[in-house]
Formats: sequence, structure tokens, C-alpha cells
Amino acid sequence: MTAIVSAAGFENPVHEAQATFRAAMRAFAEPGLAQMVEPALLAPAPLQPATAALLLALADFETPIWLDPAALAVEGLADFLRFQTGAPIVADAGRAAFGVITEPAAFTGFAAFAQGTLDYPDRSTTLILQVETLSAEGPLELVGPGIASRRRLGIRPEIPGLASALSANHGMFPRGVDLLLVAGDTVVGLPRSTRVTEDAACM
Repeated sequence: MTAIVSAAGFENPVHEAQATFRAAMRAFAEPGLAQMVEPALLAPAPLQPATAALLLALADFETPIWLDPAALAVEGLADFLRFQTGAPIVADAGRAAFGVITEPAAFTGFAAFAQGTLDYPDRSTTLILQVETLSAEGPLELVGPGIASRRRLGIRPEIPGLASALSANHGMFPRGVDLLLVAGDTVVGLPRSTRVTEDAACM
């Protein structure tokens, strides 16, 4: 068993998984508002701490995980996730309940992921997209459920095409992908119900 596979998960699995689950639910209930994921795991690279915690808390044997090429290329990482969650690792993003993009430059849109159907919109992918930093000031303007008026979001590095992909994703509601942005031990939720526009003047 490699060092990555045997790397420690949660010290107190029930308590810590519940705390992480609540952070994810708050992130979706208050889109664009950063939530702390505690406790932060010593995640095997290239997973950031919050990414690892979210997967350990949310994934199980019924929720296939898709990993981007950078993550899949790391020896032992897929086995670590299988060992800790029981979730299968799939090559087809369209079969994934959870998708993980560890490198922002690898983002090419949501089309490859499961979008759900009108009858079963929940049969879609929740995508975890890692970035360097998240801030409450930036060019993205958010409107929708869980936002009193409007909220702003800044992401570094800038991800070309993200705003237009989010706009198109919202246009498919109730179908579409739900997005979790992760920076270190924080997470921001952008559910498909959130309308996202980009203010070029703030870029």
C-alpha cells in the first residue's frame, strides 16, 4: 500500500464528515459566500485540503468520481479516494456524480458532465474546481436564491470562459451542473439556480 493510499482521512469520521457536509450545504444555500471547511485534511497533492474533505464527506460507493488528467496521473491518488470513500473512479465525466478539476487551466466547460434530466435533475454532476484565491470583490455578479440582492465574486487565476459557461448552465435550470470552487480550506458554492454575469469594468 503506497503512502498516498494509506494517508489518513478524518480523525473523527462521523463528526468531521458532518461538519464538512454542513459547510457544503451552506455554500450552496448562500452562493458566492466563502465557507470554511474544518477540519482541513493533509490532502495528497494535487488535491487541496477542502477538496479532499468534501470528497471524503460526500462521496460513497454509489457516487462515481471523475478526476482531471493532472490528478489521475498522480500514482496512488485514485486508490486513496477509493480506499477512503468506496467511490468508483470513472473515465467518462458524463457518468460522474462528482468531478474534480485540480488545475484551473483544465476547465473547458460543463458539457462533458452529467446535466440531469427534467424528470431527474438531481442526476447531474457536482463539479469541484480548484483555484488559487477567492474574494468577495471581483467581476462576477451573482443573483438568485440565497442572495438578498446581488453578490460579487473574484477568482484567481481568471478562468477564460467560466462566466459564459455558468450563464449557459443557469439557462438550463432545473437541469445543469452545481459548482463548488475551492481555494485551500475554503469553498464557495455556485448552484445552477444562480445567475452569473461578468462586469468587464471590474476585470
